[in-house]
Amino acid sequence: MPQRTATIGASVGLHARPATLFVQAATATGLPVTIAKEGGDPVDARSLLSVMALGVGSGAKVVLSAEGDDADAKLDELAQLLETDLDAV
Repeated sequence: MPQRTATIGASVGLHARPATLFVQAATATGLPVTIAKEGGDPVDARSLLSVMALGVGSGAKVVLSAEGDDADAKLDELAQLLETDLDAV
């Protein structure tokens, strides 16, 4: 299963707005995508409540995983999104 590690770029972490943008992008991939704090248990990246419950702060590392057609490219896009300061978008 393809994986990517990303460092959270949002200045206050994955709170409501950045988490919402990420969940929308993960859902739009059409793939089952998971996100986990580095060393933690994965959760469904298409669930806003699950993503926010991770309590991921700015600069934290997360691991993304997905299976399916074009998973590598989709994970690259999601990782790049997480590394962007989504509070400034």
